[in-house]
Amino acid sequence: MLLNPTLPIKFNSQMSDVQNAARAAGQQLQILQASSDDEIEVAFATAVDRRAQALLVAADPFMLSRRERLVGLAARYAIPAIYEVRECVTAGGLMSYGISLGDAYRQAGVYVGRILKGEKPADLPVLQPTKFDFVINLKTAKALGLPVPDKLLAVADEVIE
Repeated sequence: MLLNPTLPIKFNSQMSDVQNAARAAGQQLQILQASSDDEIEVAFATAVDRRAQALLVAADPFMLSRRERLVGLAARYAIPAIYEVRECVTAGGLMSYGISLGDAYRQAGVYVGRILKGEKPADLPVLQPTKFDFVINLKTAKALGLPVPDKLLAVADEVIE
């Protein structure tokens, strides 16, 4: 898993959640950290050295802003990678599962509108995401030589060909 350590609350909670999931699935998890472009390069080289079979890239503004680089390195090193936002898959990543950024931005816009109409921010409820997208890029899967089962394609919200 590739995480940005400069966001400690998110870093710790994501790391803990993924470690628990890996343990429950009987998988070994290695945490890689990157908060700069050079550290991203080192993280991918480390993943290759450790013979990583796959990579989960955590979502945060830093990683999202470097999605082209992340996708390019995953392709160069032939590492199947899953991301938390569909924008990484439209950039050529293998697959993503996570919140819909478009839906989150729309909800933020609704809240801005309510505030501009006079509602107090403190009176607005805290909302959790309710829309999650599972996106698969078949072109990337083929380039990696990975078959994608029909059952997986059937549950995907979007398949990019």
